[in-house]
Amino acid sequence: MSSVLYDVQGPRAKRRNILYTAVFLIALAAVAWWVYKSFDDKGQLAWALWKPFFSGTEAYSTYIWPGLQKTLEAAALAMIIALPLGAVLGIARLSDHLWVRVPATIVVEFFRAIPVLVLMIFGLALFAQYTDVTSDDRPFYAVVTGLVLYNASVLAEIVRAGILALPKGQSEAALAIGLRKGQMMRLILLPQSVTTMLPAIVSQLVVIVKDTALGGAVLTFPELMASANTMAGYYGNMIASLTVVAVIFVIINFSLTSFASWLEGRLRRGKKSTGAVLGAQDVTDIAGTAATGAGGAAGAADPSGPFVRGGHHGDGHGN
Repeated sequence: MSSVLYDVQGPRAKRRNILYTAVFLIALAAVAWWVYKSFDDKGQLAWALWKPFFSGTEAYSTYIWPGLQKTLEAAALAMIIALPLGAVLGIARLSDHLWVRVPATIVVEFFRAIPVLVLMIFGLALFAQYTDVTSDDRPFYAVVTGLVLYNASVLAEIVRAGILALPKGQSEAALAIGLRKGQMMRLILLPQSVTTMLPAIVSQLVVIVKDTALGGAVLTFPELMASANTMAGYYGNMIASLTVVAVIFVIINFSLTSFASWLEGRLRRGKKSTGAVLGAQDVTDIAGTAATGAGGAAGAADPSGPFVRGGHHGDGHGN
């Protein structure tokens, strides 16, 4: 018995896969034991090094929470700005007007080609020389600026690719009922492409959260990683501090991806076919709502011909 994607494994293949799995688990256990033994021999697993994280809240209230606040503030602000800016740039790259498409393409390709750290350093110098932003706030502004410029350009490509991935028939059908290109983009293409784009968008949001650490390493931005270094210097437990911070980053990013998976599933379920049949009057109402003026003509051309949503008409000629 075979599936669409691959042939069902035979007895020999099953035995071979079980053997490979056992070898991998043994190798993984050996590596884990080697790491544990190395840490133990160096005294990195001593209770004194891990005690600040399990007895009392001083480490969290003094170091971890303030740094986490800065990380989330910078990431959230960058997301709020980069998402709509990336959507606008991505749609602009699909414009029929040369004076819109060319500048958008130049902006996207330029900032997508520059490392985000360079953009942060440039932003710091820019705010220092040409603005009245205080020296304490400059690292925050520089980090947000770098994240927005880089990630908005990447998100623009995600949006453009998501729209272009839709079947051409979607655009043709929208034009056939009299929608203008702006209405087609807003009412037809963007809502459908969101589900396709969602995994890539969330991956980029995870990148934004992680890239805030660059500001702490270079621009003295007091984010979570910078706070971990300060905490490690105070307690003398570099490995323990970095481990706790790594776990926090994993929890944040896993929460983002889990929420995205739930949202994607909800969107897909919401778009499942209802099998409802739209008559000519329904199409007239849709076109009229879009203010195209073509709805009446569409209804008059074929007053009895139904449009089918989410399936074929019962007579087998739903197309």
